[in-house]
Amino acid sequence: MNFTGSVKKFFSYPDLRRKAIVLILLIIFIRILGHIPLPGVNLEILKEFFNKNQIFGLLNMFSGGTMENFSIILMGVGPYITSSIIIQLLGMIIPSLENLQKEGEYGQKKLNSYTRLLTIPLAIIQGYAMITLLSKGGAGSAITIGSLSGINLITALIVICAGSMFLMWLGEIISEIGFGNGVSLIITIGILAGFPEMIRNTGAILFTGGIVDWNKMIGVLIFVLIFIAVIVFIVAVTEAARNIPVSYARQVRGMNNFGRVDTNIPFRVNQGGVIPIIFALAIMIFPTTLANLFQSSNIVLLSKASHWVLANLSQGSLLYGIIYFLLVFAFNYFYTAIVFNPKNVAENLQKRGGFIPGIRPGIDTEKYLGSVLVRINLFGGLFLAIIAILPYIVQSIVKINTLYLGGTGILIIVAVILETMRQIKSQYLMRSYEY
Repeated sequence: MNFTGSVKKFFSYPDLRRKAIVLILLIIFIRILGHIPLPGVNLEILKEFFNKNQIFGLLNMFSGGTMENFSIILMGVGPYITSSIIIQLLGMIIPSLENLQKEGEYGQKKLNSYTRLLTIPLAIIQGYAMITLLSKGGAGSAITIGSLSGINLITALIVICAGSMFLMWLGEIISEIGFGNGVSLIITIGILAGFPEMIRNTGAILFTGGIVDWNKMIGVLIFVLIFIAVIVFIVAVTEAARNIPVSYARQVRGMNNFGRVDTNIPFRVNQGGVIPIIFALAIMIFPTTLANLFQSSNIVLLSKASHWVLANLSQGSLLYGIIYFLLVFAFNYFYTAIVFNPKNVAENLQKRGGFIPGIRPGIDTEKYLGSVLVRINLFGGLFLAIIAILPYIVQSIVKINTLYLGGTGILIIVAVILETMRQIKSQYLMRSYEY
């Protein structure tokens, strides 16, 4: 069946058609919310600030593009994502949370409740921090500080917190529809929403005064080729996995014999997703933030050190790119070690009568899984590190400021589209044996 026929067949089912319409309406509603700004903001200056700053640009991306509009859903799903990461990390050190992770659906519901509760204070803290940073840290003219003080500030923080919680709730509704993860879809739509403006701004500089700038046109063509190549590369790595064969021994239950069952454990090349990039950016922001605070210090040594940091660790510098690359690579190993424990996998296999052919159960299995994980992480870490510094590489090649190829954003878009397609396909196959 061709694509058009598949789409017609898909919409021929009333329940799927209804779900698709609800999903589209929710996405439109979220985009409308993202364009309702809080008072006291110069949006043009604010957008320019986000375009020039990669760290805040990444935060804006995770908010679904709502930060640059300083909207009532300013923080987007950022606090919810932060809360999820914190709960996941705490599960590795707090025994009670670790036990909940092993209790199936009940434990997952409890952890989701804790994640939602933690989102509230995080939304308030992050909202206040964002207002403070934008007021005093590079976009002072974007916000009228007097209009966001006292009762106005409290009102703004309440609205920001309520907006994040409301967006989180809408994300859960989208997830229940069954066409993918709602929070991820919200982020993806926010990223895609910035593409038309990028195309418009690029078109404006290509046809200045009705004359085509052929040098910039060549840069655009190079950008398009790199863009396509990056998408192909990301899809290939995202789908790549090393399958570890696992066999379960023959079982006898009553009068019935069950033969050996063969399956596998997939080890994905990109185990950490975009989390290592977020960790690395969180580290990179500290030196320049401190340097901004102490560059006017009366202590000569402190002032010189601050100026050196600002000169050598600013975004786009060679040293910044090298350190950023190494941090992403290292954090990929760190985060993968947290979310995937070879010892636990080996113990679970042994308890269920499973084994890897040619490998003894127990410690030998643990060592084998650990060695495989280390080798896979080498490629996964290099992949994420290249994706992280991709904007600098592309900018140095095409030399067009309006074209921004965010590897992290494309990584999210590709992963979400692939997952959504799988979800849609499974929904379709449940109702039809022909595809």
